[in-house]
Amino acid sequence: MKKVKMGVIGVSGHLLTRMMLPVTQSESVEVVALASRNLEKAERAAKEWDVPRVYGSYEALLEDSEIEAVYIPLPNHMHLDWIKKSIDAGKHVLCEKPLTLTADETKELMAYAEGKDIKLMEAFMYRFHPKWQMVRELMKVSGIGEIHAIHTIFTYNNNDPKNIRNIKEYGGGSLMDIGCYAISSARWIMNKEPQKVMGMIQYSDVTSTDVLSSGILDFGKCRALFTVGTGSYPAQEVKVYGLSGTLEVVIPFNDPYDIPAQVKVITALGERVIEFAPTNQYGELFENFAKAIREDAQVPISLQDSYMNMRIIDQLFESGRTRQWETI
Repeated sequence: MKKVKMGVIGVSGHLLTRMMLPVTQSESVEVVALASRNLEKAERAAKEWDVPRVYGSYEALLEDSEIEAVYIPLPNHMHLDWIKKSIDAGKHVLCEKPLTLTADETKELMAYAEGKDIKLMEAFMYRFHPKWQMVRELMKVSGIGEIHAIHTIFTYNNNDPKNIRNIKEYGGGSLMDIGCYAISSARWIMNKEPQKVMGMIQYSDVTSTDVLSSGILDFGKCRALFTVGTGSYPAQEVKVYGLSGTLEVVIPFNDPYDIPAQVKVITALGERVIEFAPTNQYGELFENFAKAIREDAQVPISLQDSYMNMRIIDQLFESGRTRQWETI
């Protein structure tokens, strides 16, 4: 398959620490340009990763006719605007999560992209890891019976008020940054949408962002419970409880790419640990996006999927305000 020539809009820390290694090793994607409003920063990164071109503005990168697709790791509040500009430039778009700041913005984006010959996808990398593919397979064959509960914890400790994850206007806070994973993974496991949600939100007196948020997603016979926090000891855990067993996804979201991954299953037959070869899930993300472009196929994560995730986040915030169940 001919490599997709990609440009990157924004030289973020996330890009440099997690994305550049797999994308430069990719057989399907070639990064040909980086753009940053800090040209010196882009030049340093380009030199380190052998990227041939740099631009001191995002607009200049979008004018590069060789670029077929862009990856956008900008702060959350900039996603909508630069996705639209990328679409206008005729570029396919892979954008970091959350795709927008509200469900209404996602719906606006869906209408904007409709009828245009571009691929647009939210970068939920975890879904492309083989262990999460196995989780979905186990659900299909009732590997632990009918699911009754999903419990998720995802926390880290970042109290810097200048960090973009702690700036409310930038779409910061725990629900937007990591709660989106807890919601997305519960929907992935259940392969359907919750009927209603309940949220409890604790806000910071300093930043006004939510620093500790909990939610209940009611799927009918199953309830998914989660807690996410930006000012807590780092932890990650996803456990699924079924009628005839339990399943645990070990290091569910930030799985290191250089060690084997694991899913633990306990049933009446005993406990087994399913291991997976070391996998760079970010690399798998790019491979699948490039494949959709080259084969002119639907992207694996649809805009409707992104809309529903954002709709649930909106309703959890609303529930935190009303202290009542909110319908989806």
